[in-house]
Amino acid sequence: MKEKNKAWKVPHTFVIVFFVVLLAAIVTYLVPVGQFQTEEVTYTQNGEESTKTVLIPNSFEIVKDEEGNPVRQGTSLFESGGEAGFLNYVFEGLVSGDKWGSAVGIVAFILIIGGAFGIIMKTRAIEEGILSVIDKTKGREILIIPIMFFLFSLGGAVFGMGEEAIAFAMILVPLMVALGYDAITGVMITYVATQIGFATSWMNPFSVAIAQGVSGVPVMSGAPFRIGMWAVFTLIGIIYTWRYAAGIKKDPLKSVSYESDSYFRKEMKTGELKVRFTLGHGLVLLTIAAGIAWIVWGVVEHAYYIPEIASQFFTIGLAAGLIAVFFKLNNMKIDDIAEGFIEGAKDLLPAALVVGMAKGIVIILGGDSPDAPSVLNTMLFGAGQVIGDFPAALSAWFMYLFQSGFNFFVVSGSGQAALTMPLMAPLADIAGVSRQVAVLAFQLGDGLTNIFVPTSAALLGALGAARLDWGTWAKFIIKFLLLLMGISSLFVIGAVLIGL
Repeated sequence: MKEKNKAWKVPHTFVIVFFVVLLAAIVTYLVPVGQFQTEEVTYTQNGEESTKTVLIPNSFEIVKDEEGNPVRQGTSLFESGGEAGFLNYVFEGLVSGDKWGSAVGIVAFILIIGGAFGIIMKTRAIEEGILSVIDKTKGREILIIPIMFFLFSLGGAVFGMGEEAIAFAMILVPLMVALGYDAITGVMITYVATQIGFATSWMNPFSVAIAQGVSGVPVMSGAPFRIGMWAVFTLIGIIYTWRYAAGIKKDPLKSVSYESDSYFRKEMKTGELKVRFTLGHGLVLLTIAAGIAWIVWGVVEHAYYIPEIASQFFTIGLAAGLIAVFFKLNNMKIDDIAEGFIEGAKDLLPAALVVGMAKGIVIILGGDSPDAPSVLNTMLFGAGQVIGDFPAALSAWFMYLFQSGFNFFVVSGSGQAALTMPLMAPLADIAGVSRQVAVLAFQLGDGLTNIFVPTSAALLGALGAARLDWGTWAKFIIKFLLLLMGISSLFVIGAVLIGL
């Protein structure tokens, strides 16, 4: 009887990714490979010209062999010489890309940020600061949730915040647990908030600006509609998170992350034995605040991205460690800086590994380059052909659903824009949908599913910081995602009806 009543456990993230890779490998035997031709598109953004390599919509063709039969890629069990076989997906995924993105850049980014915060956590400045906040808020701590959610959503909307949320989750998740909430609340007010802003932005340089540019739509046009949409989604996110957090405060056992949150509760209990916020702790927190201001300035003024931000966080961690040694915080010595870095990086190693594994899915499907033969290109073209056969409002809605599904394979906003918008824009013309609405369908589909798909490096990094397994997270977030998708559908269809 006990076995029958036992709750079904979601498989480990590594297991889920393994079976998705297996499914992708099977698909390569069924679907022929295809490719597009590409061209350089120039568009104006903030008064400056930008270029992007995009596919030519009508150039798709199925690759055929000498006898005229469609070529099917297939996937062997193992490949030598650096090729991608089924058993190569972990290594090939980890070393794919470059320092500017997935996977190797994101892996390095996660490990360095983890190491930097390992040093910071060893100083105990965060714990002492959290206990000080708890002491001073005295019943008003619930206000932290709407304020943080609003600020992170604004960050996602204005400068495309995403990976940066990993570091903030390391600070705010322990605070949320200490205040009687849970790690899920911490991820909601950081990473999820950024993706709501990212998806509904009127000026995101990594998503809507590129999509509008390559679609021939004036960059930053339609801003009033999108600003209103951002306000609605942000308000819904705040209310949902606020109500959830209030319920967890009343009964912490309701949280699906209650067990994993024990890590943070144990840390805070240790801190509660000796609460002593000193000048040294204050200087460490001041260093973190100054470092964050430096990062925001760099992102806004100089478009700093993964390489620069990772180095900035390393600098913050190093400075915090030196302060701790000088003030003897937690009895730290020089060697403890190195130990803290190792411990922090080790804690986020599973998140870094799964980033590479998830990238293996795309590699097995032949990669995401439009001008290279791949199964993914054929899937993209086939979906595009189907979408153009519906009435305008329905076509727009199917565009949104397609972009949401395609985001599983290509999580990068700029990458998905370059791959899909050159195809979706002319399809929108055929279906009687404005290109502005096609961009809207893209940005909502690309952004909102980032809070769920296990191929999102930023999501996995934030969950790693919160000590949450993806399966546990999926149990919680699926209801919220369905709510957001329902509201998104109304906005997409409504945009067609008002002639956006």
